[in-house]
Amino acid sequence: MKKTSYLLMSAIAAFAWLLAPGMAKAADKPNLLVMGEDADEDTVPRDSRVFRRVVNELQNQLNNEGYNVFDETAITLDGYVQGRVRRTDAEIIDIARSVTRPPIDVATMFIIYASAEVLPYTTKVRTRIEGRLLNVQTGRSMGNFEVESPTTWRAPVNCSRECILETVGTHARELAMSLGDVLVQKLTNEVTGGAATYMPESGMAPAPAPIGGGLNGGSQNPGYVTQYVLTFENFTTREMLDWEDYLRIFSGYRSHRAMEDTGMVHRIWYESSIDDAKLHRNLQKAADKLGADVRITKDRNEYKVQKIGMRKMGGPRQDAW
Repeated sequence: MKKTSYLLMSAIAAFAWLLAPGMAKAADKPNLLVMGEDADEDTVPRDSRVFRRVVNELQNQLNNEGYNVFDETAITLDGYVQGRVRRTDAEIIDIARSVTRPPIDVATMFIIYASAEVLPYTTKVRTRIEGRLLNVQTGRSMGNFEVESPTTWRAPVNCSRECILETVGTHARELAMSLGDVLVQKLTNEVTGGAATYMPESGMAPAPAPIGGGLNGGSQNPGYVTQYVLTFENFTTREMLDWEDYLRIFSGYRSHRAMEDTGMVHRIWYESSIDDAKLHRNLQKAADKLGADVRITKDRNEYKVQKIGMRKMGGPRQDAW
């Protein structure tokens, strides 16, 4: 009887844990774009088969983890010159930011270095791939890592540049696989907030630890946190106090702070795991609760709330935000 009760309680706890919002399984995952940098003449160019092998393997690693990975060529066919090489860092970030169908959240960027040391009896080949994760809307670095080839890679004597690239290409997939594994771990930690994603041997699930934020009903659940700039125009300082009460109870809330305040224009840095559509909806709902007629516009991660007029104002309520 005790054994049956224990198993039943374990099953209920495990089921509740699986349904808990904000765990890695339920967290909204960002849209990703894999892009390579090749502006440095010492790097492997974008039109190389080595480059393509690395792109394919990184995309495969991210796809296997359930992320939304988009092909750069496919989503930039219209309005962009294709096949460009030796692109600068600024160029590829600008491309990632300007794509809106679909909007890109994170760029997975990499650089491939390949060199050779020619000896009388052999050619030593060295390869290094550097990768990093970048929030393309805010510019926040989300982590970086690099992998290097072992010292045993060899090529024939008098190996040309093409010959060296062929040798590198033979092993490029292995290096990209290792790099992708690390970047996936870093990205998953960002998305889940470091929450547990496994069931312990006891069968009982640990309670997820709060990761900050979520005051007055706002979510404390982990999720992919991004940064927004919220600008409120034509609101008094007293009216902004009411707005801040609402901003704290929006789901996914982490933190906020004032960036600029000129009396009737208030700019706020807002960190949250809430998705764009829900944030837009919540801003409109909050305006309705406060009795404000507003116009809300969005440009990438920046929202502008402009007051047109006021009706009777109410106070914040613990609705489903």
